[in-house]
Amino acid sequence: MAAMYHEPVLLTETVGALVQNPDGIYVDVTFGGGGHSREILKRLGGNGRLFGFDQDSECLAADIDDTRFQFIPQNFKNIAKWLEYYKCPQVDGIIADLGVSSHQFDTPQRGFSYRFPAPLDMRMNTSKEFSAADVVNQYPQSHLTAILSEYGELQNAKRMADLIAGARPLSTTDQLTAAVAPLLPKGKENKILSQLFQAIRIEVNGEVEALKQLLLQSVRLLKSGGRIAVLSYHSIEDRLVKNFFRAGNFEGEIEKDFYGNPLTPFRSITRKPVIPSDSETEANPRARSAKLRVAEKI
Repeated sequence: MAAMYHEPVLLTETVGALVQNPDGIYVDVTFGGGGHSREILKRLGGNGRLFGFDQDSECLAADIDDTRFQFIPQNFKNIAKWLEYYKCPQVDGIIADLGVSSHQFDTPQRGFSYRFPAPLDMRMNTSKEFSAADVVNQYPQSHLTAILSEYGELQNAKRMADLIAGARPLSTTDQLTAAVAPLLPKGKENKILSQLFQAIRIEVNGEVEALKQLLLQSVRLLKSGGRIAVLSYHSIEDRLVKNFFRAGNFEGEIEKDFYGNPLTPFRSITRKPVIPSDSETEANPRARSAKLRVAEKI
């Protein structure tokens, strides 16, 4: 059932780099279908523990029946608060597989994909009221332009925002794609639409801010020698992770002490991001944009 929900990307590479202590405490902050969590549990001993976070009520946490596992149905931006509640102020490892699961993409009514006519939703946490329809219909054109440019990296963000605003109100994914149709070059329709939907989804779910909160909290949550592994799928997230692992800040600027020693909380385990093999991307096309970075707490 888990494989149908979401095929975990770079499974062996990620979990192999993460789990260094079989009796340690680990956190999967993006549980989803539980693929990475199940692999972690295989590598843990009897005293090991695993916490799984996911804000999506449709994830498959109920499928894991293991006394070493505790599911927390929350956004991972609140990781420190919840680990403190479970009396785990520090952990041995954290894994984050960012982005949208195959299950979310392939469930038409969730509105994550331009491939299906569906309500403009895109909420990972369906109990929240704020949705893609609010972004598309209520944001001023200047704000919409900024989101499409920053989160979608769309070069024609202003023109696209103008078309969307001019077509309001929009309530479905196909209405949105029709509104921007004049800006879809032949042969590049899917690429542009992917960037558009990505930008709106990131805004709806506060994904960039949640990632920043996770990285900042990881500094104090990880034990010395503990590791954090992050799988990202677009340059916005990957740049944040790369800079933070390198310098302990989001700008990537390394500060030094009086003696010239770098003041950074992490040591990069992956000098360059690990990417899926040709065989993996052939078997799972959604893995093609994945980049894995792993760092160790100094």
